[in-house]
This record gives sequence, C-alpha cells and structure tokens, in this order.
Amino acid sequence: MNDIAAELQEQLEIRTVFTVPVGKWEIPISESTVVTWIIIGVVLLICLILGTNLKVKNISKRQALSEFIVTKLEGLVAGMIGEEGKGYVPYLLAVFIFLMFSNTVGIFGFKPPTKDLNVTAALAIMSIIVVQIANIKARNPWGWIKSFAKPIAVVTPINILELVIKPLSLCMRLFGNVLGAFIIMELLKSVVPVVVPAVFSLYFDLFDGILQAYVFVFLTSLYIKEAIE
Repeated sequence: MNDIAAELQEQLEIRTVFTVPVGKWEIPISESTVVTWIIIGVVLLICLILGTNLKVKNISKRQALSEFIVTKLEGLVAGMIGEEGKGYVPYLLAVFIFLMFSNTVGIFGFKPPTKDLNVTAALAIMSIIVVQIANIKARNPWGWIKSFAKPIAVVTPINILELVIKPLSLCMRLFGNVLGAFIIMELLKSVVPVVVPAVFSLYFDLFDGILQAYVFVFLTSLYIKEAIE
C-alpha cells in the first residue's frame, strides 16, 4: 500500500522540466507547460494539414473532412450560446479543442496539463474575462457597473462576489474531475492486470475527458449568454 501511495504521489507531482534565466531570476517551466506546448503544436499541425490548398469547387476528401469537422463543432458550440453570441464561437471552439486534447492526452502516456491547478485556473480566469467583456459590450461600461445592483441594490456585494465565484467554480470543477479520473486510472494500473485499466481508460481518459471539455465550454457559453441577453 505504501508503494502505491508513493507512486501515486510521484505521478501527481508537478515537476519542473527546465528553467529560463531572465536577469537575476529563473522562470521554472513545468511538465504541464511543456505538454501544453506539445498539444498546441499538434493542433497547429492538424490545422495546417486540413486547412491548406482549400478550393471552392472540386474539393478534395481532405477538405471535405475539415469542413465536416468545423461545421459540426461550430454547430455544437453555436447551439449552446445562441444567435446573439456567434462572435464568441471561435474562442469557445478553441477552448473546447484544447481541453479535449488536454483531457485525453493521458492515453498517450502524458500527464494531462489540466491536472495542474495553475492551468485550470488560467483557463477559468480567461473565460470569465471574456464573459465580462461580453457584458460590457452588450450594456456599455456604465450599464455593466449598474448591473451589479440588479435586481435590487442590496445584492450588490453578492453580484460582485460572483466575479470570483464563477471562475473558481469553473476551475475547481475541471481540475477536480480530471484529477479524480487520473488518480483512479493510476490506482487501477497499480493493483489490477493490464487489460482492466485499458478498458477503463476508454471511459476515464477518453469519454470523461471529452465530457469535461464540453461541460467547461457549456458553462462558459451559458455565462456569456446571460451577459449579452
């Protein structure tokens, strides 16, 4: 049992891969950052492969595949946010693709970057900033300030507190679910034969990872939709 606990603790540790010297300081670059760069590189490569030499007529099978993927994903996200929020679909789509790769990268032996609280916190803060920008654009700055006093002035502190609560809930929900799935998979690998973790990996590393990406984007789109209505 102690061996399993030690191995699990080692797997959960966020290690520093290398440091970048900046003057008198050194900036640590963690595993999650390196894996994030790898994911960005893979997504960029896929986009370059599927998005080059596009035609209007007599399209290739590769272009047909890329158009099918983009249409389906755009339709999924646009259905969440509605007609008025179409301008935010590219951002939500980018977050969904990144999270989908990040949450399922464990299949290939990498530690999911969303297992790092810093990554999920950054994503949550970024999303809530977009929500507030949408709110300001829809209401104008003065209308945005006055919205904190609605429906009545007495709830103003609660509405202001939501600026912290919403990103915190997004962050902890994503972090908790990804971390929980990661711990379960590591425990299964330690105590049962190889075949059993492979079966459970289809759920925890694949289905659950995509599901958590969907939930994060759905909640963000819901917040944006509330802001612009």
